[in-house]
Amino acid sequence: MSLAFDSRVGAYALIVHDQQVLLTHWNPRRADFDGAWTLPGGGMEPGEQPETTMLREVLEETGYTVATDTMLGVHSRWMSPEQRLDGNPREYHACRVLYTAHVVDGELTVEEDGSSDDTRWVPLVELDELDRLDLVDQALRLAGLGTWVDQPEEQPSPVVEQDIEE
Repeated sequence: MSLAFDSRVGAYALIVHDQQVLLTHWNPRRADFDGAWTLPGGGMEPGEQPETTMLREVLEETGYTVATDTMLGVHSRWMSPEQRLDGNPREYHACRVLYTAHVVDGELTVEEDGSSDDTRWVPLVELDELDRLDLVDQALRLAGLGTWVDQPEEQPSPVVEQDIEE
């Protein structure tokens, strides 16, 4: 027996310059959710490598061409159907590959007709004033910049692994 769930692999960039972080405002265009600030990045296309995804998504969402510095790690998030914004009744596993990068060319531009409706450089000292996805905080912690965000009061509980009967 296998567990039926949806999954999505994405790649994202943490870009910090002059004590500011580049963020995009993710807007799922739902009346009951105003969106939140997150890292530039998004879902992989068929056959695409994670780093290529990150480079493409950063350009689409911000107008910047970036160069990869390092892979920070992988952030995994499991969501119940109740946590999903799309109303789908299946559980959801998001797997996000996180990179650090720096801008090499381009001008700051807001994506048109995409999932982001704003992009900007945010001073690190102002991060706690923003509604943001946890992905931002996870990347900052992995990069050794966790002092700029509130530390979680408790660690997330692990997802209990289950034996899968075949």
